[in-house]
Amino acid sequence: MRFNVAAAASAALLVSGVYADDQKVLKEEASPAVAAELPTFTLKAPFLEQFTDDWETRWKPSHAKKDTTGKEDEEWAYVGEWSVEEPVVYKGVEGDKGLVVKNPAAHHAISAKFAKKIDPKGKTLVVQYEVKLQNGLECGGAYLKLLRENKALHQEEFSNTTPYVIMFGPDKCGHTNKVHFIFNHKNPKTGEYEEKHLNSPPAAKIAKTTELYTLIVHPNNTFVIQQNGEQVKEGSLLEDFTPAVNPPKEIDDPKDKKPDDWVDEARIADPEATKPEDWDEDAPYEIVDEEATQPEDWLVDEPLSIPDPEAQKPEDWDDEEDGDWIAPTVPNPKCADASGCGPWTKPMKKNPDFKGKWTAPFIDNPAYKGVWEPRKIKNPEYFDDKTPANFEPMGAIWTMQNNILFDNIYIGHSVEDARKLADETFFKKHPLEELAELADKPKEEEKPASPSDLKFADDPVLYIKEKVELFVTLFKKDPVEAVKFLPEVAGGLVAVFVTVLALLGGLASLGGSAAPAAKKAAVDVKDKAKDVKDKVADAATSGAETAKAELNKRNTRSQS
Repeated sequence: MRFNVAAAASAALLVSGVYADDQKVLKEEASPAVAAELPTFTLKAPFLEQFTDDWETRWKPSHAKKDTTGKEDEEWAYVGEWSVEEPVVYKGVEGDKGLVVKNPAAHHAISAKFAKKIDPKGKTLVVQYEVKLQNGLECGGAYLKLLRENKALHQEEFSNTTPYVIMFGPDKCGHTNKVHFIFNHKNPKTGEYEEKHLNSPPAAKIAKTTELYTLIVHPNNTFVIQQNGEQVKEGSLLEDFTPAVNPPKEIDDPKDKKPDDWVDEARIADPEATKPEDWDEDAPYEIVDEEATQPEDWLVDEPLSIPDPEAQKPEDWDDEEDGDWIAPTVPNPKCADASGCGPWTKPMKKNPDFKGKWTAPFIDNPAYKGVWEPRKIKNPEYFDDKTPANFEPMGAIWTMQNNILFDNIYIGHSVEDARKLADETFFKKHPLEELAELADKPKEEEKPASPSDLKFADDPVLYIKEKVELFVTLFKKDPVEAVKFLPEVAGGLVAVFVTVLALLGGLASLGGSAAPAAKKAAVDVKDKAKDVKDKVADAATSGAETAKAELNKRNTRSQS
């Protein structure tokens, strides 16, 4: 978005926009109502546009029709539509309306005149506005562009090529994400204009809530950029822009050329150096260590790998279908306890006679004259503008994505008035919008804790209950998997039965009328404990054997 103000008896505010053809338009449903009571929008202020019901009496869309799609630095055709409406996403103030860019992939331009021209000479300039990216921002700008006064400037013909004084606001596309601050500076000698770009601009906040952007330029050439009332950048017009406002006093003489005999090599190869007679350039880097001897524990006759002695041919192996079965190999365990296995050869070592390619050593160049530089002359285009903050009178706006809403535009000379405006508008609605945004976010469902994640120390009763229930469930489906997955439960159940058995045995030894019943119960528990213990052992054994057989079969087939 670009804002321009014309310098004349009156000034104008232009809003224009452009879209990439492949821009994806996002659809956003109206945000849920905020529980808090919304404030009523009432504030008025000088040099302020709040887009009240009579906005069409002040604003005129541009009808520039020159269509040069695919060509750079030329005017566009402006066919985009505008509307003043309440936000459809995270509404924060009841009845608060803003100017909305309606069409995707279309250029937009609109302007409005002010009762007084805006001339910042010798004054503080404040540019402040709200922007609400209701569809987010994938690739586009939501910046203001303050236009330079031009007697031939007509509101119906505002376009991208209309000269501007200041461009300010967020811009994002791909890896680019910054808050622009660019101003056009007039060369007092040639009368030509040159763009000055802020070095290291701050990043823009891309959000669907209303964001407040403020630029303050003081007469002493210092500036401040604020986002949502907080300072994010400060600097000087004379020191923090590229190209610099003032050119250097001296420049290189374009007519001065380096002499042909100028020597700028500080060091050269010694012309008197010669290769020593004993220098062998062909000597290898490494040679065989003739002094090395075979270690006493080296196992020459042992192979590095052997067939797995524990591997067995699977019972379901079909020689006709699967081929001859060959046991998989494993590292020879004998080699692990020795220096090595297999044929022994003498190792290599660094050649003490290796010298490599001979080159002459370098020495200081006796003819060296230093680094050549052209002589300096006075810059004929030099000037010293001590007040670049004296911008020319100005006036207008433009953007690059649909459903961007602009509101509460202030252009004037009072930092205090701009802040009062923000206090009555932005700082009342923004907290409510943030609450609506928070309420709109999907809540994370609480996931039930897995028995594997339970800890005995946290809740012993829940720990045992969950583990046992899981074991019973798995045991009904597959006893083998139950024992393999929860061996501690299987062992615990056996221990419980054994303990109960011991207690019942003690009761039986007491004699009396209870003795026969106790003995019978003890026998039943003992039989059940033995049965569970046998099932656990059988399940573990069969599970291990099944897994090992399957592994052997897979390994053998992979080698065939």
